[in-house]
Amino acid sequence: QDKRVLGLAAAVEKHSEHPIGRAIVDSARQSEIHVPDSDDFVSETGQGVVARVSGESIRVGGPRMLQARKVEMPERLAEAADRLSGKGATVVYIVSGDMVKGLVAVADPIKPSAKRAIEALHESGLKTAMITGDSRATAESVARELGIDAVIAGVLPDGKVEALDQLKQKTDGALAFVGDGINDAPVLAAADVGIAIGSGTDIAIESADVVLMSGDPEKVVSAIKLSRKVMRNIAQNLFWAF
Repeated sequence: QDKRVLGLAAAVEKHSEHPIGRAIVDSARQSEIHVPDSDDFVSETGQGVVARVSGESIRVGGPRMLQARKVEMPERLAEAADRLSGKGATVVYIVSGDMVKGLVAVADPIKPSAKRAIEALHESGLKTAMITGDSRATAESVARELGIDAVIAGVLPDGKVEALDQLKQKTDGALAFVGDGINDAPVLAAADVGIAIGSGTDIAIESADVVLMSGDPEKVVSAIKLSRKVMRNIAQNLFWAF
C-alpha cells in the first residue's frame, strides 16, 4: 500500500519542476517502485498539483490543499503528519477524491554552516527571520534548531513581498533578504539589500543586489563584513580628503 501511494505521488509529480516533486520521483525510482503514466497535469499555485492516473484524479500538495478541498484524513495519518512536521519535515499529502490516501515526508537537511552563519550574524548585532511556505510546525522546528529570531510561515508564493513588509514595519534598520528561487525574485528586488545564492535560479540572480558565488550560507556573513569594511574605508578616505 505504501509503495502504491508513493507511485501515485511520483506519477503526478514527474510533470512538476518543483524540488519536492523531483525528490518524490527520485525516491520512487530509487526504491524501484512502479510509476504509472499520468495526464491532464495542472499546477495549482500555493496548493499543489493534480493529474489523472489510470482514470483517477490524484492531487499532491500541502496543508493549504487540504483546507481548500475540505478532504477527510484518517486519524493515523493526521497523527503521523503532526509528528513529522514537529521534526522539521515537509509533509505532502496524496489525495484521491475527498480522501487522503497517504502522505510523504520530505526533509531538507540543514547545512552545518547554516547554524554557524546565524550565530555569526547574531554576534554582529543582526536579527534573523525566516519567510517560508512550509507549515508553522515545520518552520518553527527548523528555527529552533538554527536559532532564528522570527518566523513567518505558510506564505503563498505571491505573498512573500507582503511578509517582507511586515518585517520592515518591525525593524528600524535596513533589511536584507537571502533567496535562490523563482518565487524569491520579487522579494529580492523589494528588500533594501537582495542577496541571491549563486546556485539558484537565473531570475533570482538577476533581481538581486548581491550574488554569492556558492551555496554556503556563511558567505552571507562574509558579504556583510566586506561591505562594512568598504564603507569604513570610504568614510576614512572622505575624512582625509576634506
